[in-house]
Formats: sequence, structure tokens, C-alpha cells
Amino acid sequence: MVGVGVGVESDESAVSDAVSVARGAPGSELRPATRADLAGLPVDVAPRLLGGILEVTADGDTVAVRLTEVEAYHGQGTGPVPDPGSHARMGRTARNSTMWGEPGHLYVYLSHGIHSCVNVVCGPAGTPGGILLRAGEVVSGADAATRRRTAVRAAPAQGAAAQDAATQGAAARGAAARGAAAPPRTPERAAPSAAVSSSGEATVRARTLAHRDLARGPGRLGQAVGLRHLQHDGIDAITAEPRAGACARLFLLDRVLPATVSGPRVGVAGLAGTASFPWRFWIDGDPTVSAFRWGRGARDVHASSV
Repeated sequence: MVGVGVGVESDESAVSDAVSVARGAPGSELRPATRADLAGLPVDVAPRLLGGILEVTADGDTVAVRLTEVEAYHGQGTGPVPDPGSHARMGRTARNSTMWGEPGHLYVYLSHGIHSCVNVVCGPAGTPGGILLRAGEVVSGADAATRRRTAVRAAPAQGAAAQDAATQGAAARGAAARGAAAPPRTPERAAPSAAVSSSGEATVRARTLAHRDLARGPGRLGQAVGLRHLQHDGIDAITAEPRAGACARLFLLDRVLPATVSGPRVGVAGLAGTASFPWRFWIDGDPTVSAFRWGRGARDVHASSV
């Protein structure tokens, strides 16, 4: 489905103001990505995404993120080593079919039923593969990214507060009906300060969210740029063709950054989350890189191998 109301520059060599500024930085040679750039195995392509920029226009706001952390995932029949941590390890399904598409499309999936996570599809023709965008630095559109991120943070906090109030109110009414004294009120749980926007949507005040945390983690990155599962799954980051009110464009450097390091993937279960698959790549020392955590059973597998 193609959305409306999103302007797309017809010249693929054109770049936004935000990306132009980044290109002018010392040592920066950003250019629009091509399908050929992404045609290799994900584990080989992934390091080249670091320092690149994903720029997304969604719902009228543009956010650009400099990529600082990524993870490679192969699929059934991709490369010489089966990847037990991939969504595509068992073959093609309705959920993962985008991973079999042309390189440069974005595979947007739902994690834990909440977070929309963004992957760049890559790999040789006819084979599934993707690179999860784990973290980045918002270099343009910070206000829009903050609004999206804090709106998501506000809803659970306000819902919890409302639930506490309802529970205590019910207890007081029950005590009154029995002729007993009402139970003492318990302290309200701590929650970020909130305000109500002009649209009536509750949002947490921006001061509660550090800039480095705007896109630090795959769920946060998806929220910050405004891409959502299911409507944006398959959006093309090479042509920037609009889909469901959004368009995306990927820009890459012509070199691998010297500060690139690698290690086990974050939160991946079993062997796939150990040093046997050092397919997580990040910019060493960058404050936006997310923290490492073992996946289920991965620590034990790692310990048994050393």
C-alpha cells in the first residue's frame, strides 16, 4: 500500500539537509545506498552500515539516525553456517517473508508484542538475510524523536497510576460498605512527570529522556524514526518510495570505520548468542551503543566452551 502526503525527491542522488551536514563532517563520505552495496552476506555487509544514516519521514516529521550498532542475521540456506538465531532459520513464513526480498527493503517486525524493530534486508539473490539496527544517534529531528519516544513512555506510567488509584478506591468503598475504616493509602508509585499535548495525548516531559537514549536499542530506534509493524514492513530504503505515510532512505560510508568492534549478539538464546556468532558490530566507545546482556541459556553455553 502506498501512502499519500509524503514528498519524495525524485533524484536519488539528492540528500536531505541533515545528511548534507553529516557529509560535511571530517572524514565523512556519505552517499545513497544501492542494492549492490547490500548484496553480500549480512555478516559481511553489517560493519559497513556503521556510521551510515537512516533517514525516515513519517507522519510529516523527518528523523535521521547515525547508525552505531547493528547485528547480522542469516537465514535458511544463507552462507556456509546455519544461523540458529534468525527468524528465517526454519524457512519462509508470513512474518519473515520480507527477508527474502530485494536488498535495501526494511524488515520491520514486532518484538514482545510491543516494539517495532527495523532491519535492513541484504544478502545474495534468493536467500534470506537482514541486519538489525540496534542503536544510533539522532542527528536530525530530535524534537520529533523525543515526542514519539516519550509518548510511548507516558502511556504505561499513567496506566499504572490509574490502576493504583482504581485499586485503592475499590478497597475504600469495600471497607465503607462493611462499616470498617478505610485502609491507608499506599504511596503512589514513582512515575516520570507528564504533560498533556495540544492533541490531548499525554507525554512525559522531554527532560526525563537523555539525547543518547533516543535511539539506544532496537525498539527505541524504531519508535524514534516512526516506523511501525505491520504497515511499514517492506518499505524501500533505496528508492524512498512512500508506504503507509512514510518514506525511508539509507546512506552509507565508503569505508568501514576503524573503531568498529564485534562480539556476541544481544539477548539471543543458546549457541546463537555466544562468541560462536560474533555478528554484533558497534562503534567502540560511542555512548549510544546499547548494553550487552546474555540471552536464555547463552551464558551457560559460553561457559561450557571456555
